[in-house]
Amino acid sequence: MLVQLKSALQAIPHLIEVIDVDADEKLVAQFDELVPVLFARKGEQEARQICHYFLDEVKLKAYLNEH
Repeated sequence: MLVQLKSALQAIPHLIEVIDVDADEKLVAQFDELVPVLFARKGEQEARQICHYFLDEVKLKAYLNEH
């Protein structure tokens, strides 16, 4: 997913933070079977889940169009 995400965002200023879900018990409990998970956040807004398992370009584009 990370490779696809970098490709999809190459023309858009962005910051990607990779978090190891297995390193945090709370994250394992919440996302164990959903990894990888993509969240997006603009500024101080609450992070919003975009997709999991594979990059959903339709959902990513919809999020980007909203912001």
